[in-house]
Amino acid sequence: MTTFALLHGAWHGAWCWERLIEPLRERGHGAIAVDLPCDDVEAGLDATADIAAAFLVEDDVVVVVGHSLSGLVLPLVAARRPVRALVYLCAFVPLEGKSMGDQFRESPEPIVTFPVPPEGDAEGRSVWSDEAIARRSLYPDLSEEDAHWAFERLRPQAPTTQRETHPSGLPDARAVSLVCAHDAVVNPEHSRRAARERLGVAPVELDAGHFPMLTASNALADALSSIV
Repeated sequence: MTTFALLHGAWHGAWCWERLIEPLRERGHGAIAVDLPCDDVEAGLDATADIAAAFLVEDDVVVVVGHSLSGLVLPLVAARRPVRALVYLCAFVPLEGKSMGDQFRESPEPIVTFPVPPEGDAEGRSVWSDEAIARRSLYPDLSEEDAHWAFERLRPQAPTTQRETHPSGLPDARAVSLVCAHDAVVNPEHSRRAARERLGVAPVELDAGHFPMLTASNALADALSSIV
């Protein structure tokens, strides 16, 4: 049996994977959703990868799925324990010696494309305080009810992992890129280019927005199951 370790993106938590767990189990897989320290200004790339790896049972065959911002820690998790594959789901792909801020400045196309950015708090973290803006920027394809449910669970996002220079290159583990064609947060064009040029793979396209675990859980479970 393969276990999927599910790493959430910015502002979110393990809760965002709830609708994917059962579809994966129905397809014969285990699944564990990890709460990452996204609101901790002291937690950088290594600390985040340590926490993710600590959830993984040593004897399990593991596929690690990183959504959005968590793409940055995927190679570091693979450096801490053997994994069967790394799945970049609408995710940033790190560059050794570059921070994500460097990538934002140097990319030939926009990487993040939501229409209204979040605000900042007193600790320098980004936060979504206005529900209407959060829905427009993050959840344009969610129902009113689902967008409200998600908004109430959002957390502050510390900038630490985006400012740190990435310490290592991509590991030997198999890489898979899942690109959502209607992603309004991470530019699908950038994701397709990163898949080809950095991961050396053809991206797998999903007919969904940035949060397929919420809007297309069965299609996402099918795509993940096909990996193994």
